[in-house]
Amino acid sequence: MRRAIRIGATLVVTGLCTAYLVWKIDVGRTAHILANARPMGWRWQQLLRAKGIEDSLNWLVRAYFVAYTAGQVLPTSVGGDAARIYETTRRHPGRGGPIAASVLLERALGGAATLFLAAIGFALALGHYDVGAYLWVELAFVVATVALGVVLFSRRIRRPLAWFVPLLRRLRVERPLRAVYEGLHSYRENGRLLLGVSTLTVLTQTIRVLSIWLAAKAVGVDLSPRPYYVMGPLLFLVMLVPFTVNGLAVRESFFVNFLGNLHVGADAAFAAGFLFFLVTLALSLPGAVILAWEGLRGGARARVPDGRPT
Repeated sequence: MRRAIRIGATLVVTGLCTAYLVWKIDVGRTAHILANARPMGWRWQQLLRAKGIEDSLNWLVRAYFVAYTAGQVLPTSVGGDAARIYETTRRHPGRGGPIAASVLLERALGGAATLFLAAIGFALALGHYDVGAYLWVELAFVVATVALGVVLFSRRIRRPLAWFVPLLRRLRVERPLRAVYEGLHSYRENGRLLLGVSTLTVLTQTIRVLSIWLAAKAVGVDLSPRPYYVMGPLLFLVMLVPFTVNGLAVRESFFVNFLGNLHVGADAAFAAGFLFFLVTLALSLPGAVILAWEGLRGGARARVPDGRPT
């Protein structure tokens, strides 16, 4: 009886939230964004396959949707990545290192793609929009991304990294960090795959930044997409830091500050940030439905039977 009441209350709250979102956002635009989950699932499938891990595209897309939902309640979007790693490792016992490496590589490629777009946005915005110190912050992130790429994929850097092994052993994190590092480093042998995946990631991130522009456009902010390709990468990086639950207030403050440099009123900038939050919240609804359905059925199977994807 108590379980039935809990399920009923959950469905009522979910229904009310869904109705509010449908009223507030452009459903067609949101559906277009949701469609990007399938190419992202395919991208992840190729990275896993390169390391001998086979799984179905349907399940991987399902994992993406569930990760979106987890990211709404766990610390930042990295919480969603952790959920994907945990679920996929349960399906493929003993492959935690390569699985974590594939998810982290996706995250790194996403960051590199957004910074690549930021460089384009910087060139397009130069002389047209003044966004102040944000350009220098973005330059610092570009340099840091290049340095991280060298650390992860250079053979020469492995010897200096070995100096940290005794410290990591004392902290009891050497084994898991080594497994993830070796998994990431091994992708240097898959150059063509990385090039193809990076191209797909750039296209995906291009659409993701455009969603910020569309959210601002919907509340009357009349700017071209160019400054958003400077703003977008910084916003995505800010959202990785667990300042508040789901980035509430931090995201909106960032919108107000950044767009304020472009002479956008605080009310309109706040509204743009909150509408973008609603769009990201809508992305979590399919995952919530999947989790509710699997909960009613008694949970999804953890492992791939006989090594075959389901």
